Amino acid sequence: MTSALPRPILIAGPTASGKSALALRMAEALNGIIVNTDALQVYDCWQVLTARPPAEDLARAPHRLYGHVGYAQPYSVGNWLREVERLLASDRPLIFVGGTGLYFQALTQGLAEIPATPAPVRAEGDALLAAEGLDVFRHYLAQHDPDLFARMDTQNPARLQRAWEVHRATGRALSAWQAETGPPLVAEDAALTLSLVSDPDWLGQRIDRRLGMMLEEGALEECRAILPRWQPSLPASRALGAAEFTAALRGELTLDDALARARTATRQYAKRQRTWFRSKMRSWHQVESESLTRKGRIEDIISMA
Repeated sequence: MTSALPRPILIAGPTASGKSALALRMAEALNGIIVNTDALQVYDCWQVLTARPPAEDLARAPHRLYGHVGYAQPYSVGNWLREVERLLASDRPLIFVGGTGLYFQALTQGLAEIPATPAPVRAEGDALLAAEGLDVFRHYLAQHDPDLFARMDTQNPARLQRAWEVHRATGRALSAWQAETGPPLVAEDAALTLSLVSDPDWLGQRIDRRLGMMLEEGALEECRAILPRWQPSLPASRALGAAEFTAALRGELTLDDALARARTATRQYAKRQRTWFRSKMRSWHQVESESLTRKGRIEDIISMA
């Protein structure tokens, strides 16, 4: 009789909250495998800009689904779930870590099988966004998918355009597709779920420091390498700081202005992450990020696994 597989560990938290360091310590202690649960760390062009685990971390524990997707390569949460499914038979604990709430939601609640968006519809959406901004999608969804519109983040361009594309391409509301969602790959009650909670001021200071360090470590050079192929509408181009540093390379902003804008944009993104986690992960174990530096705290968390 074979023993049961170890239960997965899920670590969600806003950017710069210390979740990757916690995952690494847990992976070392439990002989686990770290699985990327961040929509931007999948891209091979952004090592520094997305704070992908460095070589020394990769040497300490196995990491999966990091940096394996090309800049212009189509990739979605559905692609990610299919890759995750192949990892679930491991006899080692899988430690999912990241800040993309949609990935965690799809992992623990399932994902509807929605047809891919045709290229002409995607191009039409890109053109509408450039010409009219987010309001064109808001008005459309308020009329054609009011259930989804009432509960979605209406400040998120990617989510708004995606919902518009689904209805435009299929004639059905995204909420209708979601109602047909299949079973999840990982049930929340079968996993150890950890949500990192961070004081906004503490987190903001860490964000500011980290962006400055990213410039010192080569973030601008990563943007320079992408500059000839830069397409702002691509999902990979949503990496925090990419638009601002690219603008600096084009001479549209000074580097100081670009850094200041990147810091503001990253703080705003972290705020949206915190709002998502508070709303969607109320039943998860809440872990204060600041407490992770306290002696014995990480050991206490590891003992919960």
